[in-house]
Amino acid sequence: MEKQRTAELSRNLYLLVSGTIFLLIGLGHLLRLIYHWPVDVGSAVIPQELSYVGFPAATALALWAWWLWRR
Repeated sequence: MEKQRTAELSRNLYLLVSGTIFLLIGLGHLLRLIYHWPVDVGSAVIPQELSYVGFPAATALALWAWWLWRR
């Protein structure tokens, strides 16, 4: 019984933390789109168009994690 409770708490913590991280990533993509922030990794320039995909994808993953957490 105690193992099951511990597993459930670990699962809930994982979902809450991962949902929050995905929300922050989505917020970063949104801010990049609004303020036109450049992203350079080494000598490569990451196109801003990737944030048009990254924002909804990260936000959807955050909402999914929070939905599972609330169940």
